[in-house]
Amino acid sequence: MDAQGHEAFREFVENRSSALLKTAVLLSGGDRHAAEDLLQNALVKAAGRWQRIDEPEAYVRQILYRQQVSRWRLKWRRRELTVAEPPEATGGATGGGADASAATELRILMRGALARLTARQRTVLVLRYFEDLPEADVARILGCSVGTVRSTTHRSLARLRSLAPELAALGPADAEESPSRDFSPVEVRP
Repeated sequence: MDAQGHEAFREFVENRSSALLKTAVLLSGGDRHAAEDLLQNALVKAAGRWQRIDEPEAYVRQILYRQQVSRWRLKWRRRELTVAEPPEATGGATGGGADASAATELRILMRGALARLTARQRTVLVLRYFEDLPEADVARILGCSVGTVRSTTHRSLARLRSLAPELAALGPADAEESPSRDFSPVEVRP
């Protein structure tokens, strides 16, 4: 890599690494150390091809997704001992207020719930809802059919709801009062 390419890569890492790390944390189920490893490996691979990359962020994200898929496709996995972290302090002396504490509580609950999903379920949900990718793109990235993405998304959301019913309590207060959809047949006359 020449000096100009080196400088461009350094600027890319400096400007985009925090956003890429957020994606990696979600993909790795909240394990920050695994996320940092995932991102580091992706950046090393990108650095080797830097001069030939047209869209660096898309390229690095693709590497992140594929590495995560490779991790959960392995027949054997090395497990590390994980320990629970204490929850972040909310409100109190920092003056976060009710909105900040609700957002923090939601992040903690969501991180814990995602960590309890399988790596495949977590990956599909992150790609669909955090990255906001259409089903066809998720299927292409994961190397499966659109139907597989749909069924995995459906099962993952159902499992998420069963593992973390407390997330429903954090929804909008008007949810109970919203009109229900009535799909009963209606006679239409010309």
